[in-house]
Amino acid sequence: MPASATSAASIRQPVVAGRFYPADPAALARETAAYLAEAGAPSDKPTLLAMAPHAGAVYSGPVAGKTLGAANLADTLLLLGPNHTGRGGRLAVWSDGAWRIPGRDVPVEAALAEALLAAAPGLSPDRAAHLGEHSLEVLLPFVTAVRPGCRIVPVAVAESRPGVLAETAQAMAEVLAAWSGPVSIIVSSDMSHYLPEAAAKKRDSLALARVLALDPQGLLDVVRREDISMCGVLPMTLGLLIAQALGATSARLAAYATSGEVSGDYDQVVGYAGVLVE
Repeated sequence: MPASATSAASIRQPVVAGRFYPADPAALARETAAYLAEAGAPSDKPTLLAMAPHAGAVYSGPVAGKTLGAANLADTLLLLGPNHTGRGGRLAVWSDGAWRIPGRDVPVEAALAEALLAAAPGLSPDRAAHLGEHSLEVLLPFVTAVRPGCRIVPVAVAESRPGVLAETAQAMAEVLAAWSGPVSIIVSSDMSHYLPEAAAKKRDSLALARVLALDPQGLLDVVRREDISMCGVLPMTLGLLIAQALGATSARLAAYATSGEVSGDYDQVVGYAGVLVE
């Protein structure tokens, strides 16, 4: 979408281009293609939900590429990410316009955003939660490379009350089930933060076991009980609840790595996981 096609106020500008990923469009395209090339063949089954990490590309790009490259995504994408900034609403929807990354404006599917807002009282139209938040932005180069014509509905999730998440998920699932075409969910999350690698892998395995069991409440419970610093646990809980309501039957781990494999520092690592739900 050309910049002139939407008002400047409704274009969400990139905030980590040149830091988390290249600001030059050609360099970004080359880097993203290299990470995606590491993926296996895409699944024959449609991907209901894909979870991928959101650190600097040098660290989390390989896992994001292996995951999103192996996904069978729809052209309409519901993006669920954490709120690291603390700004804005608990369930904040960017409801119109476009999100800009180097070389491309990614259009928001405003009609779907409007339908979701009308159906789920917990959701609110809110740009403040997104303006300084990187977690969804860093995945856009990957999803636009595999689905160049995609349209998105970005949601920043900071709601921690299980009942509200469950009610919101049910309402959102009903909208998605009735939508005119398929919609895939993409959840942005890193795993454990700044632990020795062995400890990070142990904690991450506990959280991922619940994800792979399609157990959203179990995920929320184990993350809280074991003090697992999975920053996207709330959007992943919401995403799994929606996927369940849409009939998800299986999940698989597409990739896992830690920052230590790049930095050489195994004393304080961040874990990165990619999951595909069908």
